[in-house]
Amino acid sequence: MGQVNRDAWQAAAAFAARAHRHQVRNDGRTPYIAHPMRVAITVRHVFGCEDEGAMCAALLHDTIEDTTTDYDDVAGGFGEEVAGIVGALTKNMAMPLAEREADYDARLARADWRARLVKLADVFDNWCDCAELSAEARAKLPGRAERALALAEPDRAGHPEMERAVRAVRGIVGM
Repeated sequence: MGQVNRDAWQAAAAFAARAHRHQVRNDGRTPYIAHPMRVAITVRHVFGCEDEGAMCAALLHDTIEDTTTDYDDVAGGFGEEVAGIVGALTKNMAMPLAEREADYDARLARADWRARLVKLADVFDNWCDCAELSAEARAKLPGRAERALALAEPDRAGHPEMERAVRAVRGIVGM
């Protein structure tokens, strides 16, 4: 898709801000929207990705999973391509935990490479923000980072953004 379309990412930022308007991060103080904003900044400025779909998906990545937004809302506002990426980044909370994680990984593996890029940005941001997480949540971060890195490995050769993302995530998690 090339250069980021300012109108699309601005619309995605506004949509995400409205969707997450009553949520806060685990510290109980930080508005939740700070997380998707940082994920988008990571995609653009740390990973060097200017793809419009990736930027929009980064901003919207938690809307289906954590708000009343559904796939059709994202598709209607941002198209099937972005909705597919966001959908791949959405865990099916109706499934038992063990099945849910396996299903999530399988869908991410089949998804557009940009879903895995956004997942790495999500991991990167959660790792940066881990001081604000509970001990239980912090304990899950290394395993999540390993899974995201393994899923991204096949994309490294074809996408310089993914190569930068893998290096950045490995650097921050010490792998």
